[in-house]
Amino acid sequence: MHDFNYKAFEELEKTIRNCARLAADAQKDIRRFYKEDGSVLTQTDLKISSIVEDAVTELFPSSSFVCEESPVIRKDSEDYIFVLDPIDGTDVYSQGLPSFAVALGILDCRRKPVGAIIAAPRFGVGREDLFLSLAPGRNLHMDGEEFHAGTSKDKIEQVTLGSKELEKLDFSSFDGKVRIFGSSILHIIAPVVFSSIQGCINQPSYVWDIAASHAVLLSQGMDISYFSGRKFEYTDEFLFEKKKYSEDIYCGTPDGIENLKKLLPLRA
Repeated sequence: MHDFNYKAFEELEKTIRNCARLAADAQKDIRRFYKEDGSVLTQTDLKISSIVEDAVTELFPSSSFVCEESPVIRKDSEDYIFVLDPIDGTDVYSQGLPSFAVALGILDCRRKPVGAIIAAPRFGVGREDLFLSLAPGRNLHMDGEEFHAGTSKDKIEQVTLGSKELEKLDFSSFDGKVRIFGSSILHIIAPVVFSSIQGCINQPSYVWDIAASHAVLLSQGMDISYFSGRKFEYTDEFLFEKKKYSEDIYCGTPDGIENLKKLLPLRA
């Protein structure tokens, strides 16, 4: 595997920031379209897909590229795999709501999530926007400053849930609080960026809904686990055939995940 090009990564950071601003500016006049599977699509999704694909192809020519709205570009070397969700939370975005993000994840040659750029232009921590940047081999930055989750996240008191999780979970042992934003990317990073949220449970989704956030979790000693305990893997089917992962996922610290499974198990 070649050395990572950090200068090129800085250019990608600028590209993702610009795309997030583009999305925010376009939101007030957005129109909803529907794909064959019934999911929402907008012209912003397509425009951002094209912009970022061009940037990755130019800046990291030996890397593969996977995107919800673009054909897969798979390179034999598989130096790195870039995974883009042009608008995570398109449904809420198209309704004028604030919780959406442009998310670019980076997997290394072992298919471990090692990098991320996440821009949520209308959803922040005490401010208008949120920008997370994790270059492979370096520390996580939030809004331009180095970031470390400072509090223990083993005891579960607040969680984020995917929008389809409520009917699946047994709440009989849980007396905490639930937050639902409408964006898998934001749900999964919440245990990192919000001091009072300790875990996340999300429904089966696609690689672009998870790769960037997974890298952020790993950078802070957290991870993703299937409820069954089966190892979460980035298979060819998941990555290059664009199929959903098959089970609900639990996110947090190792002890936090085990506590979360006990407090909010899937219904039998």
